[in-house]
Amino acid sequence: MPVQPVKFYQVGSFAVGNRLLGSDQRSVQSEPDRTNSLNCGHRACQGCGEALGARYALDTAMRVTNRQLVAVNATGCLEVFSTPYPETSWQIPWIHSLFGNAPAVATGVAAAMRAKGRKDVRVVGQGGDGGTVDIGFGCLSGMFERNDDVLFICYDNEAYMNTGVQRSGATPPAARTATTPAVGPEPGNVFGQGKNAPLIAMAHEIPYVATATVAGLHDLEYKVRRAMDFRGARYLHILVPCPLGWGSASSDTIRIARLAEQTGLFPVFEAVAGEVVSVSPIRKKAPVEDYLRLQTRYAHLFNSAEGAATIARLQQIADRNIARFGLLDSEQAPTGPASGFGGPPPRSGAVVPPVFPATAGAQARQERP
Repeated sequence: MPVQPVKFYQVGSFAVGNRLLGSDQRSVQSEPDRTNSLNCGHRACQGCGEALGARYALDTAMRVTNRQLVAVNATGCLEVFSTPYPETSWQIPWIHSLFGNAPAVATGVAAAMRAKGRKDVRVVGQGGDGGTVDIGFGCLSGMFERNDDVLFICYDNEAYMNTGVQRSGATPPAARTATTPAVGPEPGNVFGQGKNAPLIAMAHEIPYVATATVAGLHDLEYKVRRAMDFRGARYLHILVPCPLGWGSASSDTIRIARLAEQTGLFPVFEAVAGEVVSVSPIRKKAPVEDYLRLQTRYAHLFNSAEGAATIARLQQIADRNIARFGLLDSEQAPTGPASGFGGPPPRSGAVVPPVFPATAGAQARQERP
């Protein structure tokens, strides 16, 4: 990836640590003139990954656009904890309408700015996995098909956390939720259901698609900056652990997000015009068991032979992702049936192409007025 990981040894906050680095390596959060798009006073739970991800993503977008930005929010945790009427923690132009129409509203805002001749004003739509992968999916697909000039960000905590931890189309297999209890012959969420939103976005061949986690905040900031280099529809999918819904310690949010990447369960990559151009390689591969044990939503997998078999199936999913996206060197790649999924893996060391991809179709989509 274009971003060099930085390890901090000193005690202090992430922002304070950044001030010891060169200006080209610092996070936006270390800048004294940062926007603080999502300010203090919100009501997110302790250790909320979504609050962290939204703060970094929106502050970066504000910086890139010289503060010429409008954010459109779907209903969900982010909207509820940040805007309890009549209060708000947002310090940017921000609008909320309904649960399922944030992509359509964002499209309307972008069209209005274009009609006014304000090409300098950019639009970001955002929502959780419920508002993105389920309820708002039709509007999102339409936004992709029309190639509307909107960056849509999904903060994926893998369930409907705001309404009581119900299963969503992004809930992983075997996870316990209020609607997928840990009972029966196959406890937790069933295998073979749900949607892979980043791959679906890639299938639309929109200009830019990327994934990120709150464990790689420099990488997250880079991908927001990269997305704003493009015109047209763009999609960013961020894994944001939820201590309440996942049954994890609030202090483990970053650790869990990192393990999701290092096990292969959540591949981190970016794609241009439907083709993967760069991946974040796994530096030290971890077994999925390390990730699962930190979350009580998977506690039922550790007390029976059937649970052990389910863990093995989850390991196969992780290994398949590693092979598909080329997340390990060939010498370290997993072997076995899972390695052959989907044909040869995409290039993992490819150079990120210029802002306007070389293919004629993609060029035309980005240059459309």
